[in-house]
Amino acid sequence: MKKFLVQISRIFVGLLFIISGLIKLNDPVGMSYKLVEYFSEPVLNLPFLTPYALAFSLLVVIAETVLGVFLLIGYQRKFTLWSLLGLIVFFTFLTFYAAYFNKVTDCGCFGDALKLTPWQSFGKDVVLLVLIVWITANSKFVKPIFMATTQNLLASAAFLLSCLMGYWVLNHLPLKDFRAYKVGTNITKAMEIPEGVPKAVVEMVFIYNVNGVNKNFTEKDLMNLPEGATFVDRIDKVITEGYKPPVHDFSMELEGSDYKDELLVEPKLLVFVAYDLEKANPEGLKKLESLHQKALKKGYKVIAMTASDAALIAKTKKQYGCTFDFYFCDGTTLKTIERANPSLVVLHKGTIMQKLHYNDSDQLILN
Repeated sequence: MKKFLVQISRIFVGLLFIISGLIKLNDPVGMSYKLVEYFSEPVLNLPFLTPYALAFSLLVVIAETVLGVFLLIGYQRKFTLWSLLGLIVFFTFLTFYAAYFNKVTDCGCFGDALKLTPWQSFGKDVVLLVLIVWITANSKFVKPIFMATTQNLLASAAFLLSCLMGYWVLNHLPLKDFRAYKVGTNITKAMEIPEGVPKAVVEMVFIYNVNGVNKNFTEKDLMNLPEGATFVDRIDKVITEGYKPPVHDFSMELEGSDYKDELLVEPKLLVFVAYDLEKANPEGLKKLESLHQKALKKGYKVIAMTASDAALIAKTKKQYGCTFDFYFCDGTTLKTIERANPSLVVLHKGTIMQKLHYNDSDQLILN
C-alpha cells in the first residue's frame, strides 16, 4: 500500500512541476518581473539581485521542469528528491511571505494561465512540501523506469528542450499568450464593466497626529476629532474586492490628454511598445522608423507607447530618427501587453490583430 501511495504521489508531484515549469518557461520574462517584485524594498529588500532576475527566472523554471521529468522517470533519485525539496522550501517561503505580509498579490506560480491568491499559493506549496518529504522518506520505492541508457537520453532531452524553449521565447514571443492583451482581444470591450457585477467596498481611513502620536479615524469619527489633531494622511482600505475588467490602467496619453477613445477606433493602427526606452534593445529601436514609413504608405496611423519621461523620449527620437509620436502608458500595463522591448502591435478598431517581437518585424502584416 505504501509503495502504491508513493508512486501516486510521485506522478502527481512530477506532473505538477512539469506543468507549472512549462507555463512559466513559456514566459520567463513575465516570471522575471514577478521576481523583481520579490526583490524590491517593500518585500525582501534585495535590490542587488534585480539585474539578475531574468537569469534567475530561467534557472528556476528550467530546473522546475527538468526535475519534474527526472522524478517521473526515476532519474538520479537522491539528487532529484533533494533538489525538489530545496526548490519547494524556497517556493513555500516566498508564498508564505507574500501571503502573510500581503506584499505580492500574485505569486506567478502558473504564470498568467491560472491566477491564485497568496494564501492559495501557499496552501498549494505546503501540500507539495508534505508530498515531497513523504516521497523522500520512502525513496526506496522510487525506481528508474527505463534502462540506464534510455534514462540518460530522456534526462538529457528534457534539459536540452527546456533550454531551447527558453531561448526561443526570449528571442521571439511566448508560444501561448495567456495575457489579457492576446491576439483577438478588443481592448475597448475588455475595459468595460458589465452591469450587476460586484463593486469594490472601500473604507477611508484618516490618519491624524494627536499629541505626537498618529492615530487612525474613520469617516464617521471626523466630526469628533480630538482638539489639536493635525491631518497626516488618508488610506483607502479595500474591504471587498470588486470586479476588475481584464484590461485596466490602459491609457494613450499625449501632452496630458488621453487619446485612447480616438485611437482605438482607428481601422489601421500600428503601435510600437517600449515600456522603458533606457532598457529597449538598440537593434530593435533602429527598425522602428523604417517600419513607420512602410506603414504610412499602407495608410496606417503609427504611434509608440512608453512609460519613459519626456527627456528620454526626445533623446531616443533624435538618436534613432523617430518621427512618430510617443504616447504615455503605465509601465506595468505595457509590460503586460508585450514582453519584447520594443515590440509591434497591429490594431483594427481596438482589436489586436498581430503582435511581434522586434526580431520578427519582417513578419509584420500591413493590409
